[in-house]
Amino acid sequence: MKVLQVSKFYPPIHGGIEQVAFDISEGIAKSSEQAVDVLCVDPIGERKDDGKLCYKVYRQKLFAQLFSTPLSLSLITKWRAIRNQYDVIHVHLPNPLAVLALFLFPPKGKVVLHWHSDIVKQKKLLLLFAPLQKWILDRSTAIIVTSPVYGESSPTLQPYQDKIVCIPIGVDTRVMPLNEELVASIRHRYENKKIVFSLGRLVYYKGMEYLIEAAKTLPDDYIVLIGGTGPLIDSLKQKVINNGLSDKVILLGSIHYSDLASYYKACDVFCLPSIHESEAFGVVQLEAMSFSRPLVSTNIPRSGVAWVNQHNETGIVVEPNDANALAKGIVSVVDGGEIYSKGAKARFDTMFTKELMVKNIINLYSNLK
Repeated sequence: MKVLQVSKFYPPIHGGIEQVAFDISEGIAKSSEQAVDVLCVDPIGERKDDGKLCYKVYRQKLFAQLFSTPLSLSLITKWRAIRNQYDVIHVHLPNPLAVLALFLFPPKGKVVLHWHSDIVKQKKLLLLFAPLQKWILDRSTAIIVTSPVYGESSPTLQPYQDKIVCIPIGVDTRVMPLNEELVASIRHRYENKKIVFSLGRLVYYKGMEYLIEAAKTLPDDYIVLIGGTGPLIDSLKQKVINNGLSDKVILLGSIHYSDLASYYKACDVFCLPSIHESEAFGVVQLEAMSFSRPLVSTNIPRSGVAWVNQHNETGIVVEPNDANALAKGIVSVVDGGEIYSKGAKARFDTMFTKELMVKNIINLYSNLK
């Protein structure tokens, strides 16, 4: 069986969906049952390092980007040329360009959709895209969702419950560089402090302003470290200053990949304060859990975040948009100590490893009818 993964972008362009597509492709390539290639858009087109891979990556030059949607005429022409070479077309969504390509030139193979999230922000785009979206859902053989919550609650997926298969995202943090000297340095820098770590792009749905607000009521021996950058970084910095929290909340900026594992290991609790269903899963929660770090996250309607973080097992789940509840949750998790840490690691090991995700996807391919 030959599989084509279709993704918006592909590493070294990093993002949650891109990483999932990469991990699946690498896993399939190592199996003896299937072969795999990748079709994607890339800002610079072909990359020399792709020659080191044991599968083809068809990188098509990015022409422009509209409403977060990459545009590339060459992707459509490449798709037309190669589409019937594959038994399974695995499309990572949302990706309107890929759906358009499949509509214009339908494949002979079976179509598997990986439904990472609904289109929730670009309402005007969705109005235009809705007929194509219905077409691809009707055309698909199976629809992968990353949590049962999302599959059951997504308004778009309601008519397609018979096609839905839940395969949670899995990660392998063993490949992340771990610098024990940096771990010791972070802990020494914030000696005698309980370290609250959060990580994400600083955009509206991440809710970082509520975590900053929560710091006001955290005990004095707590420090909040927020990694990441984005359009809200200046306003968040100003909020820290205006509230006199410069010694209690540190905006770290972008954290290099080589340092990331060290921050996970150095912290006492990981907090994901997101407030909107655009946060459909929260892969950073998995990364923290793999290092036995307990979680505080939010109960976002129609999102899998609170399903990943099982309340009172792997951490605490609170209502979104509530700084006081975040603060209380953080203190409760830290006071709970090893109970939550052990729960987080156990749930990760049984539910969210990369090996399990790849195994389940290969099984799905094999059972397609």
